[in-house]
Amino acid sequence: MPAQLSIHDKGLATVIDSSGEDAQGKKLPSSTYFQMKRLRKWHTRSRVQSSAERNLSRAMAELDRLCEQMRIPHSIEEEAAYVYRKACEKGLVRGREINALVPASLYASCRRAGLPRTIQEVAAASLVEEKDVRRSYRLILMELALQVPLSDPVAYTSKIASTLNISGKSQGLAVEILKLAKERRVSLESHPAAMAAATLYIACKLNGEAKNQADIAYAAGITEVILRNRCNELNRRLNLNLRRKLRS
Repeated sequence: MPAQLSIHDKGLATVIDSSGEDAQGKKLPSSTYFQMKRLRKWHTRSRVQSSAERNLSRAMAELDRLCEQMRIPHSIEEEAAYVYRKACEKGLVRGREINALVPASLYASCRRAGLPRTIQEVAAASLVEEKDVRRSYRLILMELALQVPLSDPVAYTSKIASTLNISGKSQGLAVEILKLAKERRVSLESHPAAMAAATLYIACKLNGEAKNQADIAYAAGITEVILRNRCNELNRRLNLNLRRKLRS
């Protein structure tokens, strides 16, 4: 197999099998089996010797768990492993919590790949406080000089809509509202998930589709207060008459 950054030794180390069978599938004699067992134990210990290697082993195991739980593609997992390794080379791990830098690296990689995942989702999956993940994320951006594009609320729109089974008609209307908001120079990048949720809620109201604020806010990973504030902002900036303006 090719080298993989998401494995602490890049997958290049030798592995002693624990099946108790030889290459032909025959069961090993008991003396040979216990000898292989001892060799496997010492081999495992020898693979992770220094504190830096132990750190990397723990970090890659946590990254693998996060990606599996959040259904992150392997290509983004590899990108996150690369970001974390660069952070280690810069010495950012010293004196800091590994469990905060790993989700921060993953979130940065999702942003770079355009995958709609909020920092709240990543923090919740990692069981680390959101403020710690945000702090580590800002540190990574500053120290590694990563170029992270602005998030597109349209990507979050489809994600939220699919979670709540919102109709294609309302989803299309929400995208049109986002386009109109962009024309009116409404800031969409500061909280793209909130803007996507607000436009979906407005679109559902205009189309008579019964979706409440609590469900949409939960699917977007925001509070109902944030959702209402974004709805009020859109209604104020778009002069409250969305239906007529979208038809024109």
